[in-house]
Amino acid sequence: MRLPRLFIPFMLAALLLGGWEWAVRSGRADELLFPSPSHVLEWCWEGLLSGELLSATVVTVRRLALGFVIGGLVGIPLGALCARVRWINDTVGVIALGLQTLPSVCWVPLALLWFGPEESAVVFVVVMGTLWAVVATVRESVLNVQPLYLRAAQTMGSGGVHLWMNVVLPAALPGIISGLKQGWAFAWRSLMAAEIFVVILSGFGLGSLLHAGRELLRMDQVMGVMGVIMLVGFLADLAFFAPAERWLRRSRGLER
Repeated sequence: MRLPRLFIPFMLAALLLGGWEWAVRSGRADELLFPSPSHVLEWCWEGLLSGELLSATVVTVRRLALGFVIGGLVGIPLGALCARVRWINDTVGVIALGLQTLPSVCWVPLALLWFGPEESAVVFVVVMGTLWAVVATVRESVLNVQPLYLRAAQTMGSGGVHLWMNVVLPAALPGIISGLKQGWAFAWRSLMAAEIFVVILSGFGLGSLLHAGRELLRMDQVMGVMGVIMLVGFLADLAFFAPAERWLRRSRGLER
């Protein structure tokens, strides 16, 4: 009988957490620096009961989704234009490659100066973290479309919007999905940097809880928030990116 695909990872995680719990309980690890999994779960449960953890998660996910959608909607067509229009590639494309390597935290001072400690400042940082990663990846994906596909379509009379919608974008779709996944990862990093440094009275997110745990020396809170961030990322991949990649492989005969 075949074991479920996630059985082995969960078994390894259980063994690691059990060993961690034993090390703390037996005094072989410092409880202040390495709180036991039971204490981390206890903080998470208390945060859920008080509503603090759920409220922070909702605020963070809302900011993340808004910034990611804006960055993706702007980044996909801009990356495609960089691949097909020379002067745009020589200007925006080069800038995108440079800005992609810029750490997300570098946008925080600019966001504070331009927007102040407002919700728009956090969303701006997330958009900047997402946009340039998507532009660079989509640009490379469109450039890597086989020229044979384009010539064959043009020979049969395709051109303009029809060529883009029926040949270029379908051929570049695997790279576009990978670019969106990369943009999602950069969006998370950007958001955490923004929420740690930008104090917003309209709502405290997971980054704010993470920073508060550091200030209060509550390592159970720090690790609990880190676990929630990992869980949200896992659920997002399970709900959106994994089905899209599975559909793409099946539609091209790469998977049953």
